[in-house]
Amino acid sequence: MLCRNPVRLTRDSSRKSVTKRGVVKLAKFKHIQIPTEGEKITVKNKNLVIPDNPIIPVIEGDGIGRDIMKATRRVVDASVEKTYGGKKKIVWMDIYAGENAQKLYGTVMPDETFTAIKQYIVALKGPLTTPVGGGFRSLNVTLRQVLNLYACVRPVRYFEGVPAPVKHPEKMNIVIYRENTEDVYAGIEWEKGTKDCKTVIDFLNKKFKLSIRSDSGIGVKPISVTATKRLVRKAIQHAIDKNRKSVTLVHKGNIMKYTEGAFRDWGYKLATTEFRDKIVTEDEVTTKYNGKAPEGKIIIKDRIADSMFQQILTRTDEYEVIATPNLNGDYLSDACAAQVGGLGMAPGANIGDFVGLFEATHGTAPKYADKDMINPGSLILSACMMLEYMGWEEAAKKIERSIEQTIRNKTVTYDLERQMEGATKVSTSEFATHIINNMP
Repeated sequence: MLCRNPVRLTRDSSRKSVTKRGVVKLAKFKHIQIPTEGEKITVKNKNLVIPDNPIIPVIEGDGIGRDIMKATRRVVDASVEKTYGGKKKIVWMDIYAGENAQKLYGTVMPDETFTAIKQYIVALKGPLTTPVGGGFRSLNVTLRQVLNLYACVRPVRYFEGVPAPVKHPEKMNIVIYRENTEDVYAGIEWEKGTKDCKTVIDFLNKKFKLSIRSDSGIGVKPISVTATKRLVRKAIQHAIDKNRKSVTLVHKGNIMKYTEGAFRDWGYKLATTEFRDKIVTEDEVTTKYNGKAPEGKIIIKDRIADSMFQQILTRTDEYEVIATPNLNGDYLSDACAAQVGGLGMAPGANIGDFVGLFEATHGTAPKYADKDMINPGSLILSACMMLEYMGWEEAAKKIERSIEQTIRNKTVTYDLERQMEGATKVSTSEFATHIINNMP
C-alpha cells in the first residue's frame, strides 16, 4: 500500500494521536462510545500496524443491516477465537449512518462518522438507504468520496453447491478493481431546461461546433491520469501479492478515446514504468515470446467493455484481476456475481491509500427488515476481506471454508434454498450458527 505523506499514529491512555506537527487530542465524539479496551490500527513506514485487539468501527446499516450485521459479528468473533485461541480479538465500536444517525444526530451522515473511520482506518458497514430529499445523492458514494476510497474492490468466486445459471461456475475467480471517484460517480450533470444546462449546451455548441439538442440533460465524464494510475497500481500490486497471472484493463476506448481510451493507455504506461520487472504486455507475449508469457510474469492486457461482458461468460477462466473505470466496473461486477449465486454471495470493499471500508454489495431490502431471513453471505465475506486486509488470513479462510461446507450441507437461507433440491431453509441467525458450528 502506498501513501504520499504517511503519518505515524499512536494511542495512549488519554486517547491522543500523532499528527505531522505533534500530539493532539482525538476529536470528542457526541454519540460514539470508544471502547475501554482495544487499540487503534496505525500506520508505520507505509504499512498498517495491526494490534492483537484492534478497535473496528462498525455501521450496522438500515433495513436488513440489523439482521446481517449481528450474524456477521458472531461469525467473525467465532473464527478469530477459534483461529487464534484468544490471543487476538476484534473490539467493535458502533458508529452511525443512515436511519440510526438520523435519530441520534438529526442527519443521516454525521461528521463524526467520517472522523471515526479516518482515525481507526479499517471499518465494516452494512447497507444504507439514502432518504429521498435527504441532501445526498447516495450515502455510500458520499462515504467513498469524502474518505477518498478510490478503489472499489469486488472479488467474485464460486462456492461449491451454490446454484448457478451457467454450466461451469467454478471457472469464475476474479477480483475487480473499479475506480470510485470519477466517471459517472463524479456526479457532474445539469438538468434539462435549467439555466445552467442551457449555458453549457450553448457554450459547447458555439465553441466546438456541436449539435447538442436543446432539450438534453448534460453530464461530464472525467477520467484523470491521477485516478487511473492509483487504481491500476493497486490492481497490479494485488496480482503480485496474490500470485495472479493477469490484469485486464476494461474500457470503451474505441469510442471514448480521450477518457476510457486514455484509461487504457495510462494503465499500460503505469504497468511498464513502475512494474517492468514483474509484467509483460499481451502484445509482447505475441511478438516477443511466441504466445507464451515468461515464467513468473503477469500479463497486462485490455478488453473493450462490451466484448468483456461476453468473454466473462464464454472465456471466464482467462481473467483474474480486472481494472476499470467506474461504470464498466459497476455493471461487470454484478454480472459476474450473477453467475455464482448473486449479490447475496458477493463481498466488496472501498479502499484508499490506507483506510478500508468493507461492506455488503446489496441494498437494504426494507420489506425483509427484522424478519431474520436474509442471506448474510455478502457481509460475512466482506468481513473476510477485512480480515485479509488486516493480515489475519487464517481467520478469513476458516470462515470461507465453513461457508462452503454449510452450503454443501444444504442448510441455507431462503434465496438459496428455493433453488436447491433437498435443501433446508434456515434463518439469518441460524445460517450464522451453522457456519460457526462447521468451523474446524
